[in-house]
Amino acid sequence: MGRRKPRWVYYKGVFRSQFQAGCMKARLEDNWQQGYEPGPFIEVRKLRTDKYVIRYTYDEMM
Repeated sequence: MGRRKPRWVYYKGVFRSQFQAGCMKARLEDNWQQGYEPGPFIEVRKLRTDKYVIRYTYDEMM
């Protein structure tokens, strides 16, 4: 069995600063922690344009 690449879902917004993206990441994590299912792996990525995006995955094989 080989490892497959995770399927990423991108959040709809683009943020000007890493701080703004980090705040939204924390918000997303809090929403899943209050629910009944385990949350996804969430990360902040920097774009070439010096803006930031949030992406997350539900894949368990990381």
